[in-house]
Amino acid sequence: MPSGSPEFQQACADVKTLGSKPKDVVQLELYALFKRVTVGDVTGKEPKPGFTDFEGKAKLAARQKIAGMSEQDAEKAYIDLVKNLLSA
Repeated sequence: MPSGSPEFQQACADVKTLGSKPKDVVQLELYALFKRVTVGDVTGKEPKPGFTDFEGKAKLAARQKIAGMSEQDAEKAYIDLVKNLLSA
């Protein structure tokens, strides 16, 4: 079970029950927010994706986009995004 508040943990479980797969942009946002809460801010010490690793590059860019966001803000944004996806 991921770290974070009970609401965050519930959102992590709820995201797996979505009827359809979210758009790639939304998936990247979910990924970045999840990583921010569970792993921490991107530090620059992570291994760089390879030249042809487009998915890895997109994931790193998504994490860098929210660099500096607090864990609490990331958690709230993740929960809100999952709620919006479930209600859509």
